[in-house]
Amino acid sequence: MAIYALGDLIPTIHPDAFVHPDAVVIGDVTIGAFSTIWPGAVLRGDHGPITIGERTSIQDGTVVHTVPHSPTKVGSGCIVGHIAHLEGCIISDNALVGSGSVVLHYATVGEWSIVGANAVVTNNTVVPDNALALGVPVKIKEGMDNRAHIEDGAAWYVENGKRYRETLKRLE
Repeated sequence: MAIYALGDLIPTIHPDAFVHPDAVVIGDVTIGAFSTIWPGAVLRGDHGPITIGERTSIQDGTVVHTVPHSPTKVGSGCIVGHIAHLEGCIISDNALVGSGSVVLHYATVGEWSIVGANAVVTNNTVVPDNALALGVPVKIKEGMDNRAHIEDGAAWYVENGKRYRETLKRLE
């Protein structure tokens, strides 16, 4: 694994988390139990803290960064799709951020909400609980029932992380 301290900023990774060997974790980053960080993901906590809750999946190619005065927080039970970009934002528990999406400074994504693939959540935007946010910039549809979809996906990634921790072997 590419895990780096940056001065006195040292990542804290729960022993039950899975961080793929090709992911990069730098500085002030905390990763909770049973969370999964997949190949090519970069979590760079150099300008503020990054917190990843428990049972959260940060998928392949995703970039998680901060800006001064705006840490990045991803709650528990979340799914962050492939090649997403999170920077200085809050993703509440049990939310899903789709592949290719961007969530920017001071934005908040509420519980049980979905940010659709390739959507852009601009600075200071609030996606309320139980909403669907689609488009560039996002348009928000409230009152959605996303619970089963998010719960099933998060549970699947926890199990897949266990499988990888137990059976992943480099061949070359």
